[in-house]
Amino acid sequence: MVRSRKLYAGARVRDLRSKEGLTQSAFAERLGVSPSYLNQIENNQRPLSAAVVLALAEAFRLDVATLAVDEADRLGADLREALADPLFADDGPGTQDIRQVANTSPAFARAFLSLHRAHQRANERLASLDDALNREDRTLSLLPWEEVRDFFHYCDNYIDAVDKAAESFAEASGFDAGRGERDKIAAAVDWLESRHGLRVTFSVRDDALRAYDPRSRVLHISAAAPAPTQSFQIAHQVALIAHENLLEATLDFARFQTQSAREIAKIGLANYFAGAAMLPY
Repeated sequence: MVRSRKLYAGARVRDLRSKEGLTQSAFAERLGVSPSYLNQIENNQRPLSAAVVLALAEAFRLDVATLAVDEADRLGADLREALADPLFADDGPGTQDIRQVANTSPAFARAFLSLHRAHQRANERLASLDDALNREDRTLSLLPWEEVRDFFHYCDNYIDAVDKAAESFAEASGFDAGRGERDKIAAAVDWLESRHGLRVTFSVRDDALRAYDPRSRVLHISAAAPAPTQSFQIAHQVALIAHENLLEATLDFARFQTQSAREIAKIGLANYFAGAAMLPY
């Protein structure tokens, strides 16, 4: 089955909300989504789902055909601006090539723009450091958290393989966004026990939200935490247990400079999995 291309139109949605004079909370309520989900849409961290596109059309009489057009135009303009960099002086593509990439390969265009922005930031940091140290040959080493930040930015905050794994888990386990939190928790607990022989306990202990003992295969979740937090922590552990190989392969691909950066990124990937499982699109 061919997977449809994801539609990012954050600027268009944000402009529509501003035109309507609505806050994010009010606009999200009209669309039937949470304010945090709307914020992710407006910042192009989440694509538009079919339900959101339908809500935009029904609630605000938006011509949905303009969403893709606006996105392609924006990407084309951003690509032309980036390619004006002297770095591409001898190899810059023509207008027709730029238009074709923006229309047919938006994911590639966004990845290219993210890479170019990272390149610019690196040059700016190097220039600032050279000025401060009065040296022209200084090599800048990123801090671990900066490496992780740049990795997720380069990926446009979307890791396809991890996202699909989270969606598969949500579907297979019954950890469905349409169910109540307690039902989701019960489904995930049953799935962990039946698939991985892991027992989940709930109690208040040392202010820890989550603790896993691999020898006894017992996952402790704080009984004092709200239900959504318990769901998130269980899904986080699912990523570490059921998709360890996928996370490690993704980290290998990133080629972090330090072990600290790799460890921070692994936590980030598990959190990404948990968020995608709780709110698949």
